[in-house]
Amino acid sequence: MNHDELHYMGLREIGQAIQSGKVSSVTVTEKQFERIDKLDGYLKSYVVLMKEGAIEAARRADEEIARGESRGPLHGVPVAVKDLCWTADAPTAFGTTIHKAFQAKEDGTVVKRLRDAGSVILGKVQLTEGALTTHHPDIDPPVNPWHPDHWTGVSSSGSGVAPAAGLCYGAIGTDTGGSIRYPSAACGLTGIKPTWGRVSRYGAFELAASLDHLGPMTRSAEDAAAMLGAIAGPDEKDPTSSHAPVQDYLKELEQGVKGLRIGVDRKWNTVDLDAPTLKMMEEATEIMAKLGAEIVEVNVPDGTDVQRNWFNLCGIEAAVAHEETYPSKKDLYGPALIDLLDTGRALRATDHQKILLQRAAYTGAFRGLMHGLDLLLAPTTPIASPTMAQMSVTGQEYVDLWFAMMRYTAPLDMAGVPTITLPGGFTDAGTPVGFQFVGGDFREDMIVRAAHAYQQATDWHKRRPTLKGIVETA
Repeated sequence: MNHDELHYMGLREIGQAIQSGKVSSVTVTEKQFERIDKLDGYLKSYVVLMKEGAIEAARRADEEIARGESRGPLHGVPVAVKDLCWTADAPTAFGTTIHKAFQAKEDGTVVKRLRDAGSVILGKVQLTEGALTTHHPDIDPPVNPWHPDHWTGVSSSGSGVAPAAGLCYGAIGTDTGGSIRYPSAACGLTGIKPTWGRVSRYGAFELAASLDHLGPMTRSAEDAAAMLGAIAGPDEKDPTSSHAPVQDYLKELEQGVKGLRIGVDRKWNTVDLDAPTLKMMEEATEIMAKLGAEIVEVNVPDGTDVQRNWFNLCGIEAAVAHEETYPSKKDLYGPALIDLLDTGRALRATDHQKILLQRAAYTGAFRGLMHGLDLLLAPTTPIASPTMAQMSVTGQEYVDLWFAMMRYTAPLDMAGVPTITLPGGFTDAGTPVGFQFVGGDFREDMIVRAAHAYQQATDWHKRRPTLKGIVETA
């Protein structure tokens, strides 16, 4: 086995190599740290590395495997976690300066489950301030490995950059308004936003409690399925976590999509999309039809109002999450998070109730739509791989831009349904473009099955950034 090429093997592939004894977890982990040391000074995806603990976990995995003990597909595999997940052996900054010294007394549930599955946690990866839309002014944002002038996606920016650049085999991201899906699309990854409640939120800093979802970001649907299987399920520490049975996501992968009913709203999937996104959506629809799916014409419920009120609801819930430090330590906050918190604090109880009723109505309408479908096909963003300059506007331009960007993401967080974002093409600049499969409640098995079928018929997910012009020695 060529040890110099280990970094771009799939999570499942490297796991099988480790578990069969072809390569040791210690070797793979050491190679990951070598690559991180070589590249991440520029890419800036990691906040903190956990080398000592990772090498010890890798050594333990090798010993267990040698004894014939198996913890599953993640056993011995190096991964990363978004730096809002508590870790007992490293600080958790939440993309802020105000929490940079926070040290949890225990692992969050997702971290604990990764460790229980035998994963090797390399470190904590960067995110925007408070998991909102922009990085704190005092923090250098991660750099997109496909092109340094293009957006990495937010808020799980480091969780997008690290797997895309071969600096881990998968990462945990979170999604409140699109924060798993944006960086997955921007960095060419496959990311799952599970059903709300499918994955425990215990031990993860909140942006907005009723909107936050934790999920995997990897380089394929198969890898994402393996990672989701390790972290999904009820948790006594999170009473909002669901007791719905957790499917064997890997077992479902090979069933294909023949006969599945996939909804397509031709208007919703075409209006105000740029050319690369429009082309991708047309091709994705054709490919799924060729694979045997039944394409069903549908009308997606109008999410304009619920999308508009996402910001208000997020502000209210974020104000609760930050009440111990805001506004008492307002001078330590960045402008975007200040604006969100001030908005939330200013709203009345009657405003909140109207939002909740509107959200309930939209969620009911969306569930009604999905009742007759297996899947819904949708863009992730209307703009393919925007540049950093496009995303750096301020004032009303900023408001208008984000309203457009959240058209296909925020309403699905409000409804709490599962989605998977995966690469479906590239721009002329050589940067990735992504789209979504949306499922009914707790049908993560269906979305990974569809994504895997698509990836068996295409090779977009197999392409890798050259890093030319970013790190010439890579």
